Amino acid sequence: MASIDLRNTVREYIDKADIRLLKMIKALAESYQNDEQELTLSEEQYQMIDKRKEAHVNEESNTLTWEQVKQYARNASQ
Repeated sequence: MASIDLRNTVREYIDKADIRLLKMIKALAESYQNDEQELTLSEEQYQMIDKRKEAHVNEESNTLTWEQVKQYARNASQ
């Protein structure tokens, strides 16, 4: 379903909605907005990511293969 079609369908539901549905839609929209705001990184966080990426690319950081990670997880659970 295209974005415009979906918007129109949602508008139709809203136009016919009772107070209960409107409250649910409002809560969902607010929750979505809060999630979007929480996903934003600060400039300091971006700088930290860039620094770690550079260390990884220059082979200056300790890394593990996926197999090593799985083995450590198995060992930790025993």
